[in-house]
Amino acid sequence: MAELTTSILLHCDSPMKALKRTIQSITKEARADIEFVLMHTQENSALEKEIGALLSKAGKLQWVYSADDKPGYLLTKAFHKANAPFILYINNRQAAVTLKQGAIDLFLLVMSRHPQAGMLYSDYERLVKSGREEIHLLKHHHGRVRDNQDYGKVFFFRKNALEAVGYASTLLRFSALYDLRFRLSEKYQLMHIANRYAGSLYQVETASKNHNVFDYLLASKESQQEAERVLTNHLKRIGAYLKAGAYYRERPESSPKAELKASVIIPVNNRPEFIGTAIESVQAQTVGQVEAVIVVNGGPEDPTVAEVQRYMKGGDKYDAHKPQVQLLVYEINNLGLCLNMGAAVARGEYYVQLDSDDRLKPEAVEKILKVFKSDPKIGIVIGSYEVWQLDENGHYSRMEELPVVTHDEWTEENGRNNLLRINGAGAPRSIPIRLIRQIGFSMNEEPYARNYGEDYGMVLRISEQHRIGRVWDAIYEVVRHSGGTDHSIDQATIDRNDEAKDFMRAEAIIRRIQLNRKNEPKK
Repeated sequence: MAELTTSILLHCDSPMKALKRTIQSITKEARADIEFVLMHTQENSALEKEIGALLSKAGKLQWVYSADDKPGYLLTKAFHKANAPFILYINNRQAAVTLKQGAIDLFLLVMSRHPQAGMLYSDYERLVKSGREEIHLLKHHHGRVRDNQDYGKVFFFRKNALEAVGYASTLLRFSALYDLRFRLSEKYQLMHIANRYAGSLYQVETASKNHNVFDYLLASKESQQEAERVLTNHLKRIGAYLKAGAYYRERPESSPKAELKASVIIPVNNRPEFIGTAIESVQAQTVGQVEAVIVVNGGPEDPTVAEVQRYMKGGDKYDAHKPQVQLLVYEINNLGLCLNMGAAVARGEYYVQLDSDDRLKPEAVEKILKVFKSDPKIGIVIGSYEVWQLDENGHYSRMEELPVVTHDEWTEENGRNNLLRINGAGAPRSIPIRLIRQIGFSMNEEPYARNYGEDYGMVLRISEQHRIGRVWDAIYEVVRHSGGTDHSIDQATIDRNDEAKDFMRAEAIIRRIQLNRKNEPKK
């Protein structure tokens, strides 16, 4: 009998037809160097008999059972059962996964050439009603710490690497693979096998899903907190964890030239139908010492310019008793440029975020200023928001199915560490103008950045030096509409955006490790 090279781990609680397709894709090669370790939540003699018949010529077959609701427990039992030096884990719980002929050979060859590799993952094909989609995954690096990063459904492990890091955690209900990936990455390489064209190693039969920036709101709080614990432990092990309160200092004093309390800076491109509503929400603030700084980046011919001028001196909507409007016009659609230049001319102490198609509630600035006043070490204030819908008839309505977004990930104890896991810094954001002038918004200097995450890197930096203040009331209204840029995004754009922020995360992790080392007690 051939010496075992690979133990194949499969879930058997998926529909039988799908499970058979997965098994048949493996057995068609009639390999003698593999064994199967099959996982199920309960013993089932009929299932064992049926699967046993399918695998009668496939070599060794083992069953692992566990009714425990923590997937890590079942997976760890299966890892222990595996006898081969390499383990192929197929996560087929939600859909049929079919291996392409030659996939195991390719995995084994890569492992033989890269002895420091602890895990391999690869691009794949997704089969949907419309046909076949090629899914190109991102290459791993130390900034890939998001819990929603796609690593696919098939993983090839070196068993002695799993033994060295302790297998999957038996205590985790939602994040077992997330945790295992971290622990492997701390000692071994996680290698990605790319597919340029028709080179996918497997297919997944599942429905295609549209991207929705609000998906995370529907995730359970328990799963979010568990993922936070997993990330926090990883940061502690690599020396990038920032202890609660560590390294905080007072924010810079406001410029003596600041005439107002706040400047609401709004970058905008070709949205004349929305900008008036945004301006009026600034002018409706309960604090009168504010201004709206509108930065149009579509050039002087952009129709938004004329709409903004209606609220300025000489315009039909100008009111000298209301907060004033400044207008800057550029022909470069670069959000970082718009925000930096808006901050350069701002007359307020604090910047307040407002997108051109959203609205501030009347008490927004008042509540933000109150938080800043409570502690001089606060370097940024993050509020909470409601999600509204604008229909084709121009009617606004609150989306009641979505709760007020309070950004619970921003805890006093761990928010700045958890920020590395979360794709957004929360809204609305308010930052001292002087801090913005010192650090600055991104202007797409980072790899892959293109008008996305323009203040994410700045918020990461601020959180390393200052407290994050919170407004728990809804002070902002995010408006969804057919022309919104955040809610209907193709995969290539999602990947580019993730690459941009993961680069910022990688820089932040290195920076935090250095910060901790610099402040270690001298021996």
